[in-house]
Amino acid sequence: MTDLATTVTAEQWDFYEENGYVVLGRVLSDDDLSGLSDRIDDIMLGRAAIDYDRLLMQLDSRNGAYADAGKQSKGWKGATLDYRKIQDLEFDPLFLSYLRRPLFEELCRQTYGDAPVSAFRAMFMNKPARQGTFLPWHQDRWAFLDRDPLITVWTALDPATVANGCVQVIPGSHKLGLINPEHGSGFLTEDQAKEHCLPEKVHHLELQPGEAVLLHNWLVHSSDVNATDIPRRAFSVCYMDARTQHTKGREEYSLVFGEGALTPEDLKPGSPVATG
Repeated sequence: MTDLATTVTAEQWDFYEENGYVVLGRVLSDDDLSGLSDRIDDIMLGRAAIDYDRLLMQLDSRNGAYADAGKQSKGWKGATLDYRKIQDLEFDPLFLSYLRRPLFEELCRQTYGDAPVSAFRAMFMNKPARQGTFLPWHQDRWAFLDRDPLITVWTALDPATVANGCVQVIPGSHKLGLINPEHGSGFLTEDQAKEHCLPEKVHHLELQPGEAVLLHNWLVHSSDVNATDIPRRAFSVCYMDARTQHTKGREEYSLVFGEGALTPEDLKPGSPVATG
């Protein structure tokens, strides 16, 4: 097996600064990959010992339309592998242990300096076999935060290919800044997509299982439906400066790097964190 990536080279950082993304390489061993894959399937099928009321869960659309995907709300929605999104996975010990690896702390330190770091979103993203939801061109940003989270680490749990709906990016588009600063979700208008997302500019981020990519949140990206019999499962973590304030009421996000950070030990049954 290829050696696992444990640090980021100067060449990789230069590529990231220029393009807004960089493939980190293989970050999961075969055993760890199998463990995370089995764990997320158990969560979807209702077999996991986890507080489902803490998880934001969304079923996939049946017709591929983004507007027709299921409601995003807390709680389990039935035993099926057809979930589109499962969020708040920092409350699962296995996923928390992964997202707190030293490699990812290095990425955060390079981005945020010595600031404590929280997980804004730790989520499973899925395009089930022969399904999947088309995700229009957009930048990741949230108008209800007083500063923008800047980085996301996206890890493939299955092969991510053009055929099964891998992430598509416009290299260098993060340098444009916020294209739609007044739009809370960062989606581009049809005219903006025509201007910035010309076919010849599109790069498909095809990854092997266990590989990860670092993404700048302002990088314009999208993804298509899954036209294959192979699901496209992935684990995506948006890391943010823990000093970020939510302007619409929510006050806390899980601290993952820094003094007092959440650890798998905190999630043992019976602990205050584990019981919410």
